[in-house]
Amino acid sequence: MRLYAVVAAGGFRRFATYRTATAAGVFTNTVFGFVLAYTYIALWDERPQLGGYDMSQALTYVWIGQALLAACAMMGGGFEDELMERIRTGDIAVDLYRPADLQLWWLAGDVGRAAFQLLGRGVVPMLVGALAFDLALPGSPWIWPAFLLSVLLGIVVSFAVRFLVALSAFWLLDGAGAAQMSWLLGLFFSGMLLPLPLFPGLLGEVARLLPWSSLLQIPADVFLGKYSGWELLEAYAFQGAWAVALLLAGRLLQSVATRRVVVQGG
Repeated sequence: MRLYAVVAAGGFRRFATYRTATAAGVFTNTVFGFVLAYTYIALWDERPQLGGYDMSQALTYVWIGQALLAACAMMGGGFEDELMERIRTGDIAVDLYRPADLQLWWLAGDVGRAAFQLLGRGVVPMLVGALAFDLALPGSPWIWPAFLLSVLLGIVVSFAVRFLVALSAFWLLDGAGAAQMSWLLGLFFSGMLLPLPLFPGLLGEVARLLPWSSLLQIPADVFLGKYSGWELLEAYAFQGAWAVALLLAGRLLQSVATRRVVVQGG
């Protein structure tokens, strides 16, 4: 486990070196936070309890989304592009000879990346949002660790989805299309555009059962105090079940894929 802790720390330090990109990301998240916040204000002015959220909770939801956007890699920017390129060029063969598990290696690095993005690109937009709007901040200090545990589970689910997408490059050779489809689905079904309780009928029910709800909807509801007691444990169990299922699917696909290392053009 010490090896993977070192890999995670390396992932954190690697992204910490991109200071200009981090500053640009903070600015972008903050601007889009204001755009979404005023859009939500217009919606909630018409229907003050839309989706079971009051105005303050809805605005808090917006800024939690901006804080988690990069951490959960909802628009890409994680390890998947690098892994797909290594598969395409055949460098993945070197990775397979390392005395480390391929899936755990990339997971550790992605957790380090996510930790930096949560601190580097998440905290400042959330603080700006709290200064500019009346946000529904937790009244109990115990909500903060409960929220962070939910965020961690969401990060693992996000990794597991993107790992499956990256492995598709063994067959597609160019997995860019699969990656774009993945983050489009992630943006929609995570609740980034609108909270999932606002989705109508069967669409809303299905959306809440999909793994992407673990990325934003569930952590945001934990932060807003929507879960307590057994309901909180059930939310964790939902995220954990998807994390385990997707990681096992990735493990199975990895086993199948590594039997046929294909080098494009050679």
